[in-house]
Formats: sequence, C-alpha cells, structure tokens
Amino acid sequence: MKKFINDAVNVVSEALRGLALAHRDILSVHEKPAFVTRAAPGKGKVALVSGGGSGHEPLHAGFVGQGMLDAACPGQVFTSPTPDQIAAAAQAVEGGRGVLFIVKNYSGDVMNFEMAAEVFSRPSATVLVQDDVAVEKSTYSTSRRGVAGTLVVEKIVGAAAEAGADLASCAALGERVARACGSMGVALTSCTVPAAGKPTFTLGETEMELGVGIHGEPGRHRVPTRPAEAVADELVGAILHDLAVRRGEPLLLFLNGFGGTPLLELYLMFDAAARRLAKDGLTVARALVGNYVTSLEMAGCSVTLARLDDEMIRLWDAPVHTAALRWGM
Repeated sequence: MKKFINDAVNVVSEALRGLALAHRDILSVHEKPAFVTRAAPGKGKVALVSGGGSGHEPLHAGFVGQGMLDAACPGQVFTSPTPDQIAAAAQAVEGGRGVLFIVKNYSGDVMNFEMAAEVFSRPSATVLVQDDVAVEKSTYSTSRRGVAGTLVVEKIVGAAAEAGADLASCAALGERVARACGSMGVALTSCTVPAAGKPTFTLGETEMELGVGIHGEPGRHRVPTRPAEAVADELVGAILHDLAVRRGEPLLLFLNGFGGTPLLELYLMFDAAARRLAKDGLTVARALVGNYVTSLEMAGCSVTLARLDDEMIRLWDAPVHTAALRWGM
C-alpha cells in the first residue's frame, strides 16, 4: 500500500485538520465528536446537515458553506458517522427554523441519522437519497444506494434554504430532487482502505465492473473493458430507462470521477454521454464534471442525470461558495 499517511488510525482527523487550515474562511472543524460547520453560521434559515463515511471527498465536508450545507459529519473511512456526531452538528447549526438531514441510503447512515433525529430536540426532517439505478439491494443498503445524486440534492435544497424556504418546503423539494436523479458507475480498479492495507476487490487487467458502488460494492456485472463510447452508452441507457425522461425536458448531466481517473478521461466520457443523449433527442441544460463523490483512489466514474424544472434550474444556478463548489459569488 502506497499512500500519503502517517498511520491508518489518524487519517481522518489529520485530513480534517488540513481541511480547516486550507479553508478557514469557509468552514470550521470541531473535534470530539468530529463535525464540520460553516465558519460563519447561517442565521435565520433552515440548517442542512449531511454526512457519511470518509473516503468520498469532497463529499460531504467540501460542500459546507454558503448555498449548500451548514454542517457535515465525517465518519471513519467508509464508515457511517455516529449518532452523537450528527446530533452535535445539528445542535451547533440549528438557527431557529429547524434542521434538514440529507442522508445517503446506506444502512449505517440511515440508522444513525434516525437515532440522532430522535434525540435532537428541535424540529427536523430527513431526505433519503437513493439514486443508484444499478441494483435494488447491496451489502450496504436495503434498497437503492445513495451516490452522486446527493450532491444535486444538497446544492438545490441548499440554495432554497439560503433564500429563506421553510423546513417543510425544503424537505418537499429535497424529496422531489432525489426522485429526479439517477446514477450509475463503472470501476476500472479497486481502492484500498488505509486500515485494510489491500484492495477491496480485484479486477483483471482487461475487466471492468459496471454498476459499482462508491465503497467498491459489486454492480450489475463484470465485463471485458470496452471503449468509452460503449461504456457511456450503457450507463446513460440504464439511467434513462429508470427515469423515463421526456423529450424537451431539461437535464443536468453530471460526470463524476471516483478519485483515480484524470479529467482528460472524464471530459471524454462527458462527450460520449452527451452525444448519446443528443441521439435520443434529449437536452443537456446544465453540466458538472469532476471528482466530487469519490472512492479513495478508485479509477472509474459515474454518470448522474437529473430531470430539471424551472425552479430547480434557478436554484442550481444560485450562488454557492464551498471548498469544492463555487460559482456566482
């Protein structure tokens, strides 16, 4: 295992310390329990709190800031944050209008956020993201997994909360955006969890895993490597089948890297996905390309499509200023 670490035990705490030093104008890191909040708390607004296992950076801590999250709770690598982390983060950022929890559909995340919501004394609601069209069940979840669509929910609902929407409105919008998202990923290599010291799974030199999860969970099937155009065609086709997109309906096309794929290849994949959509007479209204919901150093990517309406487009375009996502400021 070759990694820039001191020891596996302190990877997350030391990385959080570096995050705080690099972005002290945007966020603050709290210890024992660990959570990340805005450097300048958003007052008089619904607070958005999310979180999950580390190793998916910049998700979620990188999206704390104006126009997105108020707090994020990082667990250990690929391990859910604890209920006390989540409750403490919610308590720290609640500004009098309640807290909306945004949760990826993994068993540990769902259970721990539920427990935190039960002990949290202020009004709260939860949006569950389950956008992965590859499988209905996996090792980590009881139904569809929550993956890169989580960013879309956090961005759009974050803008609504920033504009003064109340808790019920934010929750309803979050549910609507979550249902409008579909994602599917492909892996060319595994990743190595520092504490394990060896790859999570093994792929042959000429194999790829279609439908892989962000923890390396198996997908639809393992197949021989294919040209990018064929891979994009299969990913986009599976998502379109699931979302039942209508012609003329504006779409967000989000091409996400898993951490080990260069931007050259991500943009090439974006081109292939966009051409497949154009062939079907579908319109890409908004785009995002980059490593945003990663799996340590896994080589691979995912495609996310979101069915947009005028309100979602306006909120997507609204200003955002976080460590990992910034525009309009």
